[in-house]
Amino acid sequence: MTADSEGGEWSNWSGSLRFSPDEIATPESESELQELVSRSAEVGETVRVVGSGHSSTPIVESEDVLVSLEELSGLVSHDRDATEATLAGGTTLEEAGEELQQVDLAFPNLGDVSLQMVAGAFGTGTHGSGTAYGNLADRLIGGRMVTADGSVREFGVEDDPELLSAARVSLGALGIFTEMRLDLQTAYKLERREYCTTVEDCWEHVDDLTTENRNFDFYWYPRSDEVKLRLLNAPGGGTPHADLEYATLVTRETDWWQEIIPQHNALGRLYDEMEYAVPADVGTECFLEVRDRIREEWRGDVGWRVLFRTVAADDTMLSNEYGRETVTISLLQNAELEFRDYFADIEEIFLGYDGRPHWGKKHSLRAGELAERYPEWDRFQEIRRELDPDGVFLNDYLEALLEDESIDRGDFRRDDDG
Repeated sequence: MTADSEGGEWSNWSGSLRFSPDEIATPESESELQELVSRSAEVGETVRVVGSGHSSTPIVESEDVLVSLEELSGLVSHDRDATEATLAGGTTLEEAGEELQQVDLAFPNLGDVSLQMVAGAFGTGTHGSGTAYGNLADRLIGGRMVTADGSVREFGVEDDPELLSAARVSLGALGIFTEMRLDLQTAYKLERREYCTTVEDCWEHVDDLTTENRNFDFYWYPRSDEVKLRLLNAPGGGTPHADLEYATLVTRETDWWQEIIPQHNALGRLYDEMEYAVPADVGTECFLEVRDRIREEWRGDVGWRVLFRTVAADDTMLSNEYGRETVTISLLQNAELEFRDYFADIEEIFLGYDGRPHWGKKHSLRAGELAERYPEWDRFQEIRRELDPDGVFLNDYLEALLEDESIDRGDFRRDDDG
């Protein structure tokens, strides 16, 4: 997060989202956060909570109050025997990795970047790769959140599984998480191997690579039409190196989970991204159509790469993986290059495969079309209205995203699309 001390301007990583709220608050306790939300509700102000600024949609935008949880961080408690831990909502995934490692606990999976705050990563459905692993929010089994009237609501899998299903991926629309209780596992080591190869060779072996390895994904580079394979396994496991004679080994290293899974924390942040999740049984077909379109229409305009990952199904109401095994396809574009026409064109392909857009990345869908893609959509809206009847946590973008089905789809050619 960046804030101008004079003008109060906030911007996300890529700089594609900038706005100036009346107040940027950093409460140092749950009670201070309660007072802030209660005061805002009384005077009709909108409150949005922000993490580290990784998301590129206006999901956090507020003209009134923007809340950062950066002062509410750290490991609150843990039970190693039960492999459970509670983290404060403002803890980054990187900090969580360091603190959990010290008590011999671990997330089963992570994404490429671990600089996001845990609450924000969960709230937008952040994920890694691997057919046995869901998105990160799948590990949430309870917690505490400050709701729209300033009260604290405790929830958990034991007493309110429906609220938990709504809260796991909730876009900050149900409340502000102060504590998150997680179902984890014992700390572990992984070996990372990366290979360069061709699209044709990748595609000939993609099914075996997906099933034989704990975590597998690949990057496709449109300019060169080459592929980087990424395999993560327990040391000595996964597809044997000798079986990858069609690929050139470029990286091989072993370390603890929190060091080996996220590899892009040092990556430049100036990029924009669109990601869609499609059913796994059409994932390869969708990727090949995307590849053909990019090669035909966009190869000269694309500065970066396309990422292919797999994610397990879950029962979280607004999860991209709700009810289906999933393949996600991400387009990354350098921030100094135009992305709108490119993203808008490829988005039409994703929609043709019943794609669901990543909540924290560029897309043009609004409530009417989104409602058709989530079986529990209406129930989530009912829970949201019960917890926030006056829309304290509902900004204009979320109004269009969640509530108002009369609003037309956005257009990447507009500057205010999100």
